Amino acid sequence: MRPTTRTAPAHDGELAITAAPLDLWHEIVGWTADEGWNPGEGDISHFHPTDPDGFFLGRLGDRTVSALSIVNYSDDYAFLGFYLVAPGLRGQGLGLATWRAAFPHAGARTVGLDAVPAQQATYRRAGFTPAHDTLRYTGRPTPGARPSPDTHPVTAAHLDAITAYDRRCFPADRRDFVARWLTAPATPPGSTSGTAGSPATACSARPTPATASARSSPTPRRPRRPSSTPSPPTSTPRTRSASTSPNPAPPPTRWPPPAA
Repeated sequence: MRPTTRTAPAHDGELAITAAPLDLWHEIVGWTADEGWNPGEGDISHFHPTDPDGFFLGRLGDRTVSALSIVNYSDDYAFLGFYLVAPGLRGQGLGLATWRAAFPHAGARTVGLDAVPAQQATYRRAGFTPAHDTLRYTGRPTPGARPSPDTHPVTAAHLDAITAYDRRCFPADRRDFVARWLTAPATPPGSTSGTAGSPATACSARPTPATASARSSPTPRRPRRPSSTPSPPTSTPRTRSASTSPNPAPPPTRWPPPAA
């Protein structure tokens, strides 16, 4: 399917917003690394096929200036991410224009997103409700540490049990994505821990663009009370709140931008 082009006025030309194929999205993955979001190598190749029409770029001429993904997992649920504007062009309404052009892709679905604590109030004003916290840890695994005897490499034989576990935590069935994430041939196999046929957790490890680190699987934790504290340094756990809204409005941003 060819991307649908939507346009919006911009401060120095026409902002063209299009659905982006995978090969064009690698630039945005580089942006996320620059923001300190710690993307794993190859992650986007596993994620993009979930909804190839749900990744949007904003361009001024030949320059990519904004991005947003809104991935439809089912008829009832979508997830928003990659909401970015190029440094130096922020505060001029480009992100809001991209949001407005891309959001109809979700239709009437409930939409989830991750928000750093500093932005929780912004998303509440847009109609989102805090759902739970996600803690991200950074560090180096202990060399030579022996895994628990209950930890096993993921194989195709584990996928039914892992998918069933994931479905209890996530609002949609995403078996194909979980299979790509945990068994992709270009990355080490994932690991699962728990009793036979009943995993307690699953994870995969892959290098990031800057360093090699362990990365948790996309299996959400049980809902917990959202945190309103500022994000601490990366050497300690970082908190993000997942929020949902059935009919969210764009975050409040001035458009057009104020005159210089």
